[in-house]
Amino acid sequence: MHSNPLKPSFWLRAALICSLLISIFSWSSSANATTLTVGKPAPPLVLHTLDGRNISSSDLRGKVVILTFWASWCGPCREELPLLSAYAAKHAKQGLEVLGFSLDSPGDLPEVRKVAASLSFPVGLLGSPWAGDYGRIWHIPVNFTIDRNGILVDNGWDDKEPVWTSERLERIVTPLLR
Repeated sequence: MHSNPLKPSFWLRAALICSLLISIFSWSSSANATTLTVGKPAPPLVLHTLDGRNISSSDLRGKVVILTFWASWCGPCREELPLLSAYAAKHAKQGLEVLGFSLDSPGDLPEVRKVAASLSFPVGLLGSPWAGDYGRIWHIPVNFTIDRNGILVDNGWDDKEPVWTSERLERIVTPLLR
């Protein structure tokens, strides 16, 4: 009597692995929040700030809004934040609002507070990698820009180079402030 090289446990493991792979591919494709469409209304998102305020992007209608997702441990984020902060301060009187969502864990709150103290815009911990209809924040930095009418004008998931630069801010945001 010879043993069957492919025991039932092999098939069970193979089925579990296939199921896991299907779930991962489904999850990653939904991570891009396929419901986000430039030219359509931007989904609302609430920032729970470090100082206890709640700021909803939908309450900022009439202003240009940038939602920025970052973390203190993210090198490109730390390079982008001072530029975005200076731009936000310079254009605040023109109606620019930036909401900063940190992906840091609550244990990193002292570092988040340190970074936030240097910024001209409010910051809060996201609390999970899910950002409502913006999807799962799976790479950072990522930013979304909303015009004065609440319309999504820049979808960070579509950007090949999502980090803000002076040129990119001038091209995407400055025209909205006129």
